[in-house]
This record gives sequence, C-alpha cells and structure tokens, in this order.
Amino acid sequence: MKKNTPKIQSNPVPKFRITHKNNKITSQAGLIPVGQFLRRLGFHEILEQELDIDSACNEKYSPKQIMFVAVIGIIGGARSITGILRVWNDRILNRLLGNVLIPHLTTLSRNCRKFKDAGVAQLESVNHKLRQRVWKEAERKGMLTVKEDNDLWVDVDSTVITSFGKQEGAEKGFNSKKKGARSYHPLMGFSTETKEILQGWFRCGSAYTSNGVVEFMKQLCANLPLNRRVMFRGDSGYFQGALLDFLEGKRFGFLIKVKLKGLTKLLMTQSWSAVKGQLSWEQCEFEHQCKAWTNKRKMIAVRCENKEASMKQKDSDQESLFDFAVYDYFCYVVSESWTPWKTHKTYGQRATSETWIEEAKNQVALAIIRTNSFLANAVFFQAAILSYNTMRWMGLCSGKKKLRKWEPQTLRAFLVRIAARLLTGSRKLEFRVTEYELYEEEKMAWFAIGIA
Repeated sequence: MKKNTPKIQSNPVPKFRITHKNNKITSQAGLIPVGQFLRRLGFHEILEQELDIDSACNEKYSPKQIMFVAVIGIIGGARSITGILRVWNDRILNRLLGNVLIPHLTTLSRNCRKFKDAGVAQLESVNHKLRQRVWKEAERKGMLTVKEDNDLWVDVDSTVITSFGKQEGAEKGFNSKKKGARSYHPLMGFSTETKEILQGWFRCGSAYTSNGVVEFMKQLCANLPLNRRVMFRGDSGYFQGALLDFLEGKRFGFLIKVKLKGLTKLLMTQSWSAVKGQLSWEQCEFEHQCKAWTNKRKMIAVRCENKEASMKQKDSDQESLFDFAVYDYFCYVVSESWTPWKTHKTYGQRATSETWIEEAKNQVALAIIRTNSFLANAVFFQAAILSYNTMRWMGLCSGKKKLRKWEPQTLRAFLVRIAARLLTGSRKLEFRVTEYELYEEEKMAWFAIGIA
C-alpha cells in the first residue's frame, strides 16, 4: 500500500537573461583605500629614492610600478603571478588607482629578475622607511605609545616552505612535514606590539635556523627607534654565543630557549624548589658558561614531572628500591631579573609569532609566488611582506581594535571584496559602495584611512 506523500510546492523561477554591458562596477572596492593609503605614505617616492636598478631608457615598466602592481595584487588575494594580473583586470580598480600600465605575465617575471641582490636589500629598506612613517602617524594619532621605558619585543623565527619543483634556491634541508623535499627557509622578525613583519630574509632550504641571525639583527636594529630598548625572543635554534654577545653589546634584552642537549645532566644536579601556586612545578636559577662563550650567563629553568614516563620507568625497573621521577625540562638564558615562572610564561607568548607566520604563508602568499629565478622569488617575498604589513598598518592607523585583530583573510572577505559602482557626471567621480549593516563601522573606518 502506497503512502500518501505530501507534494513539494515550489515557486516558478522567473526567466532572466545575462548581458555583458559595462556598468562601471567593481567587486574589489576595498582595494581603492589601500592604494590611496600607500600613495599617502609616499610609497612611490620611497621606491624611487631607494631602488637603484639598471633599466633601458625606453623601459616601459618602472620598478616602482612593478612593486605597486604586486603588492595590490597580493592584498587582493593573488597566490600566483597570474592571480596578480587577474586582480588588476578590474578596469574600475585600475582607473581609480591611476590607470596603471599592467605588464604581461612573462614581462612581470622578467622585470623582477632585474632587482639583483642589491635590489632585494633596497626593498627591505623600503619596508623600514614605510614603517617609520606609519609609526609616526600612529603615534601622532595616539594609536601607538612610544616610550623609552616601553621595550620593543622582537620575535625572530624561521619557517620551512616546501617547493614542489626544482626552482633555483629550493634545496633539501630540515623539513618536518615533507622529509627530503626541496624547500625554502626564510628568516623573519615580528613586532609583538603591531603584529607586523619588521624584516624578512629569503633563504635557501639548506640554510640552518640561525644562519646570518647576527647580521639580520644588526640590520633590523639599525632601522628601529633609538629611544626604545629591543627585547629579543627566540627558540633554541638561536641559542648561540655570537648573538648573545651582540645583544649584550647593544644593551638589548633577550629571552632565548636553551638547547637541552648536553644540559640535562647539568639541570638534574641543580637545587630545585617548588613554584608557589603551581602544583607539580619546580624551579631553579644558576649561571653557566658554554664552551664557545666568553663569560657566564644567567639561566633559569622550570620542570614538571611527566607522570606517564615516570610510571613506565618504574614498571621497567621493578627491582629498584628507589622511585626515579622523569621530568620535562624548560631552560632559558635571560637578561632580565624575572622569576623562573614569569620567564617561562613570557616565553610562551612567543607562540603568537608562529600564528602570524602561518597567516603570512597561507593568507598573503609569503614565499608562495615563485618562478625559476631565486632573485625573482625574493622580490615577490618582499612584496608579500609589504602586503602583509600594509594591512596591519591600516588596522593600526584606523584606531579600530577589530581591524588590528582581524587576520588578512578576514579583512579581505569583509573589507576588500566589496561591490561598488563608479558614477560620472558634473565633472566629478562618485564611488558608490554597497551599504550593509554587517561591520559597517569597520568598513567606513577602512575607507577613511585611504582618504584621510
């Protein structure tokens, strides 16, 4: 017997047709204030001053034009050279950003190879000059507090980026996710205060974590405010005497995790005491001089019993009259007079820099846009840094907490990809943006930054 099933009623779909008329509409209205913000900062002027690249007298595309195209394209969501050109295929966007002459795919790649090593270093200088102007503006508006007693925390870290191919500079090195695969190994320094990339070096995949870190810090510190003390924070890959000598010579602070290889026995012989208010945690403080060091330095350690490992140790040695506890050790070399527990918790805040690295790789195509040329890849790497920082700078100057907290992908989804129409008449241009209640306040602040 068949059951009577209710009929599903649906409204008829109205007939429609698709036309291809140019109604002067763009879907990337949020890139307009980005371009205006960079122009207001003097992006083109700084590029003109800093870049010294040989080019023919009849060169059609200038280096500053190439960088502007790349930065705007990456902020628009491009993850390849083709993606950059696709962003600029928007005629309204191009018109409102100054009728930029867009190069061909191969032309863009070829022009990036002209930068050479000196050109890549000059791009790093461009990032520093722009940041100095942003910080001055943010300080003037009260968005950034710059005081002599306010330390500037710099988190330095490296990241492995796998390369699926045989691009120049992609070499085999340490790769935890894909062992034996070719990769790049860039080095970056972050500001914990503004969440921006202070400086980045594009390196081959075979480079060790701390390779060139002293020279990296020399260049970085030369471009930081002189009235602020730098606090360096890094993992055990940066536990080396040369770096500590440099930081102490500059009277900078540091908090670096110690390599436990060879130090576990030393830690076991120390006098440990309970950490107040922290169950099962113990602490100690001592001075130690490694073989390559010129002097002793203060080390702070905490440990917590690994109960699971302790039980396994007890079960494997049942005949022993004593119970040997197994501990997880955490040891740091530090310049400050902090308690061991505060030192341990302060180092734990470094985990946020790893989050920013993942944001830059996955959301701003850091070291993702690649060609067969190592130098061209380094140029796109610097363009990605400028793109990431531009979004952070706009959030900083806006004075909105949400814009400072939002990830690049969130900014792109709600503030960049906005539909708008260009209206002309009475010798004026009117840019009409769609109105919606969702994050309307943040949208207005985003647009206000570009026209401030």
